[in-house]
Amino acid sequence: MISGRFLDLSHQLIPGKEEYNLELETYDTTELYPQYKKDKDTWYILQEIRMFSHCGTHIEFPYHHNRRGMDASRFPLKRLISDCVLLDFSHKQPGEFVTPDELLDIEKMILPGDSVLFNFNCARYYRTGRSHDRPILDHDAVKWLVNEKNINLVGSDASGIELKGVPNQPNHQFLMDRDIPIIEFAAHLDTLKKERFTLFILALSIQGLDACPVRLVALEEE
Repeated sequence: MISGRFLDLSHQLIPGKEEYNLELETYDTTELYPQYKKDKDTWYILQEIRMFSHCGTHIEFPYHHNRRGMDASRFPLKRLISDCVLLDFSHKQPGEFVTPDELLDIEKMILPGDSVLFNFNCARYYRTGRSHDRPILDHDAVKWLVNEKNINLVGSDASGIELKGVPNQPNHQFLMDRDIPIIEFAAHLDTLKKERFTLFILALSIQGLDACPVRLVALEEE
């Protein structure tokens, strides 16, 4: 039996209220498939889900920015369960950069091959008019994480890691050309008690899918 403390680091999705469309349509199963029999008052439904691949807390796979990159179906499962470190940059204001020097100051926290999550204190903006207010990862900081720490993935509780409006999303391009995915809109990072934990990214395996809403789960060992 697995022991430890499980935490949900993802936003609950609400149909009709997400920035990126999410809709549910509910059918009585026998209306669609009359061969399935039931009594009149028996509750037996099927639902059709229509949503964008970047809805809510989601992972962006390399295929998002690299036409030859791995999609959701090809990305290795073993990389979706990984050692993770939480970096507290909640003091950063929207528009401020995380610099290479700031990462060098805490480099002992980041082990080779880690997944890295940044707490920018941005989850409070989710589903508001400020949902895209965020700090930014300096491009050289992204390069440092890859070249010096060989990170598994990078993410945050913000809507992205780029300077808003910059053409071609250079941070995304650099990471995804190296098969490194990105987590956006993580949640509840302030509920973590430890800086290091095991991160589970529960994504659907769908051919051709560039990104996927996920149940992001942390396991803190006792």
